[in-house]
Amino acid sequence: MLDPKSAELVRGLLKEYYSKAGDLSPHSIERREFGFGDFERKISYRHMAFRDWKALRTYLTNDAPPFVSVSSAHYQHPDGRPMENKGRIGAELVFDLDANDLNLPCAKEHGRSWVCDKCLDGVKDETHKLIEDFLVADFGFGEKDIGVNFSGNRGYHIHIDNKTVFDMDSDERKAISDYISANGIEMQSFFPNLGMKGKRLEGPKPTDYGWGGKLAGGVIRALNTGIGELTSLGIDRPTANLLFRKRAEVILGITTGNWDKINIPKKGELWAKVLSSIAVRQSDSIDKNVSTDVHKLLRLPDTIHGDTGLIAKRLKSASDLSKFDPMNDAVAFTKGTLKVKVESSPKFEISGQSYGPFNGSSEELDTAAAIYLILKRSAALI
Repeated sequence: MLDPKSAELVRGLLKEYYSKAGDLSPHSIERREFGFGDFERKISYRHMAFRDWKALRTYLTNDAPPFVSVSSAHYQHPDGRPMENKGRIGAELVFDLDANDLNLPCAKEHGRSWVCDKCLDGVKDETHKLIEDFLVADFGFGEKDIGVNFSGNRGYHIHIDNKTVFDMDSDERKAISDYISANGIEMQSFFPNLGMKGKRLEGPKPTDYGWGGKLAGGVIRALNTGIGELTSLGIDRPTANLLFRKRAEVILGITTGNWDKINIPKKGELWAKVLSSIAVRQSDSIDKNVSTDVHKLLRLPDTIHGDTGLIAKRLKSASDLSKFDPMNDAVAFTKGTLKVKVESSPKFEISGQSYGPFNGSSEELDTAAAIYLILKRSAALI
């Protein structure tokens, strides 16, 4: 629970932020359903609608909700209930990538409720992969179709606003989600003679379309990069060492479809692991549902995330992702300092400053750092 004094302070900052904000409304705002959360739940009530930004701004300024979410779907009656009374017109295709789904080693050091530079770099790489290797390369979406915003905490939301996806049903959206995460792909489709004794293993070439080309190209890139890259694809170190020593032969073989240049045990299991590593990692419980559930609500870009005090910052374009630094570029509260009692905190950086680790100390911190700790339930206002 957030203590009342800290909650009052944060709500005051939220009111000030929304009173001064530019137009944060999504296009076709009058067709969108909105949901709002408190400090305990990200969505505590929904089925709300606003005719324009002026009406939404008035609500945000008066109520200062810690979480603001909006539908990717467009409805005839967005405030109707139950859901079937809304009259769905269509929906954007959205993806939610979260650092927690990457299961990075650093999470063991700082826990799943915190993020570090490695977490943010990892989920940014995954977002790049989704956009460049799948949405652009395989599905042909252009930069004007792809919207990207920081989630405000541990990841990124990707919105596809294109007429080709607007009318897709849940099954069609699931097929796209399954494709980018390599769900249900049979290795036999790439290696038709896999498991046949005495047969040379024939496999995909880097020039092949779709997953076959991705698998071949991913292995070749890893071979050209080094042993560390090979192990990151799920290949055990002894096999990675062998592949790297013989990389010239292996690369030559893969480019011609011959995956048997060197003897590797359990080839099918090995290349299946690599395929899984190349796929975009989405959690089964959360993020795939975002892509397939046309009624899902997702953070409204450029609103404040109630667990961090950071902005769910909308990027001008997908190409701006590489230079975006969320712990600098998504900071909302930059004025003054606050005195807080910090129960515990690992080391973290925000607004170019390093803080912590803290353990039961009283600190005077820049407002952004203090609010971050307060909303992480690691500190309380003095």
